[in-house]
Amino acid sequence: MTLLQPPGPSRGDPVSGDRPARLRPMSEPAAPRGRREERTATSRARILDAAVACLVESGYAGASTLRIQARAGVSRGRLLHHFPSRDELLVAASRHLANERLRAAAVRMGGLAGGLTGGERLDRAVELMWETFSEPHFWAAVELWTAARTNPELRKALLPEEREVGAAIRAGADAFYGPALVAHPRYAQVRDLLLTSMRGVGLAYAFDPRDPATDPHLPMWKSLARTLLE
Repeated sequence: MTLLQPPGPSRGDPVSGDRPARLRPMSEPAAPRGRREERTATSRARILDAAVACLVESGYAGASTLRIQARAGVSRGRLLHHFPSRDELLVAASRHLANERLRAAAVRMGGLAGGLTGGERLDRAVELMWETFSEPHFWAAVELWTAARTNPELRKALLPEEREVGAAIRAGADAFYGPALVAHPRYAQVRDLLLTSMRGVGLAYAFDPRDPATDPHLPMWKSLARTLLE
């Protein structure tokens, strides 16, 4: 009778001729996981930055995955690993844009740290809000909104993202204005009215570009905010 023996750690495979595997010392890590995760995050950010740039420069139709891949300097496999479809990539780029916008807004908040009266803070907050509607992220978002009108799949993917982004933008506006103004009973109405009005005026710059700081609506928005919130 033949007895079955458990395979020993030093035995090779007599059929295939494979040599026994070399055991890794217990103290040696299996892989540099931290660096690998860092590389993954870096390549993902490069792809999203490239997608945003392509949306701004070439529009939705011109923001092909091949163009984004070339601009990001990554392989086709790397791009598809992060974003299996073009619309998924562009929707993620929209969120990336919103995050960049909020980070830029936090930097601007340094100018509102102190030394401003209630009315001065209100005026400056309106100016900061208006500035965001002339930045690249706004035009990239406009490209996605326009494409979503006739693209049901993109619209379905974009809608929950835009709702979440909208909530983040409103929270950013609240930081602009500060707790004293946010507590005003008419604040939410004024904030939403300004956001909607600025978005509409900003769209006109697509065919009539000019210096946003000289827009005639700016003093109107300031006056409206002071009248309703002071």
